Formats: sequence, C-alpha cells, structure tokens
Amino acid sequence: MTEDPIPPDVQAFLLKHIDSIGELEALLLLRGEPGTQWTLPVVARRLYIAEAAAGYLLARLKSQRLVVQEGEATLRFRYHPETEELERLVADTCEIYAKHLVPVTNLIHSKSRTRIQEFADAFKLRRKD
Repeated sequence: MTEDPIPPDVQAFLLKHIDSIGELEALLLLRGEPGTQWTLPVVARRLYIAEAAAGYLLARLKSQRLVVQEGEATLRFRYHPETEELERLVADTCEIYAKHLVPVTNLIHSKSRTRIQEFADAFKLRRKD
C-alpha cells in the first residue's frame, strides 16, 4: 500500500478552506508576491479567467481569512493569512501541490463530488414501507 503524499494537516486545510483548483491557483498567485495589491483584472488575466470569476475566487479566499481586501473604489486584494498556522499550512500546501499535483487535484475534486452527491441525495424520494 502506498503512503498518501498529502500530509493529514494539508488534507484538512484543503478540505476546509479550498473549494476549487481555481481558488488554490489564485491563492498561490497572491502568495508568490505577498506585498502586491492585486486588482480583479490582473488576477483574471494571470489565471486566464473572467473578472467575475476572479472576484468570486478572491471573495472566497477573503472569507477563509487567507487574503485581505483593500480599497473601495478599486478592489485590491493582498495575500495575508490571518494566523501563523494558516501561513504555515499555505506554505506546506504550495510545496505539496508542486510535487503532487494529481493527488491534490483529486482531493479537491473529491470534495466537490461529495457535495454534489449530498445535494442529489437530498432529492431522493424515500419509499414508505
């Protein structure tokens, strides 16, 4: 049996804080230049996605306390995990993702499949005996 390449704490972080590969890629983009204030158009261009999608990803990361929002007229986001523990987990995740792309991707996608199945199960009709 092969040992899982994703440590348990990184698995827990991904399952709790990251809902998509897009979110992970946005997080790693901002982490790569932590002092930069990123605008939606720039993030969208760098990730090859629409600005609305970039806005959604960054709002999710903000809600997970991984980035902060600055500015009102022009929204800007900056990498800034709320705690040292979150910073450590992001650093570990970045390292694991670089080495084990497929297992990390599978873990994140499995989370989505589980949620979809739970949603579908809610609509199953139960047979009365």
